[in-house]
Amino acid sequence: MAQKNNKEKKTGLPFGPRNYMIMGAALVMIIIGYFSLNSGSITLAPILLVLGYCVLFPLGIIWGGSRDEAEDTGE
Repeated sequence: MAQKNNKEKKTGLPFGPRNYMIMGAALVMIIIGYFSLNSGSITLAPILLVLGYCVLFPLGIIWGGSRDEAEDTGE
């Protein structure tokens, strides 16, 4: 019975602080990209927008959870 309590399903958000930092950086990059697009930049704006949408957001989603949480549960 004691082992069942140790293996209970964890509830909570699947993202760790690192995921939110990466997605926050993506959001900042996208906002800067749109502001530079509004000012007329035809080279910097697309680069920032592609990096924000196609690199940082997916990276923030698929990046593994924090290793400290996995070590605490014994996995």
